[in-house]
Amino acid sequence: MIGTVTTKQPARTRTRVVGAVVGLGVVAAVIAAAVVIVPLLRPPGPRPAFQLPVPCGETWQLGTYPGHDDFDVDLFPTVGQAWGRPVLASYAGAVTAAGVNGSVGGRTPEDPDGPRGRGGGYWVEIDHGGRWETQYLHLLEPPMVRKGQRVEQGDQLGKVGSTGNSGAPHLHYEQRRGREKVETYFDGSPSGITHDDAEYTVTRKSNNCPPA
Repeated sequence: MIGTVTTKQPARTRTRVVGAVVGLGVVAAVIAAAVVIVPLLRPPGPRPAFQLPVPCGETWQLGTYPGHDDFDVDLFPTVGQAWGRPVLASYAGAVTAAGVNGSVGGRTPEDPDGPRGRGGGYWVEIDHGGRWETQYLHLLEPPMVRKGQRVEQGDQLGKVGSTGNSGAPHLHYEQRRGREKVETYFDGSPSGITHDDAEYTVTRKSNNCPPA
């Protein structure tokens, strides 16, 4: 009589297989975590040669006020209306956010006193490499760029508006190093805006110009 044939694995073999699978899963998780964490532990690279995020030759007022938050900069043109003015990339990089920060609200050129939104409204964030980022908030309309897109210095990102938590049309702008806000530099010079304990304004002329 032929004995019964079984395909059931011995308990020890099954344990080894399960252990191997779990081990591979742990290794994969460690590698994935390292891919995310290791770049964050690296020191930031040199400051990029940021330019004002507005067209070449224009003069704008840079300012802050109590409660605005340290290093935050609001930009207003010194000549003409702010509504709809071009907002340009300060430096080349990859777009990491392009959409709505908070909510848009209802302030438009036709209804400048409409309801405020929340946060930054229409906005763009750019990664410039070396753990440097810039942010552009309160844009008039949906950004003219998309997440993942490569932009060059001077490329238009959107238009000046008053979406989000904004009292008047302007561009709210930030420079970040290692995810922390720092004093903004333009054309190699510091803006002087470091604290929000007092109102402060300064004017700067844009050198965000096309290559010669």
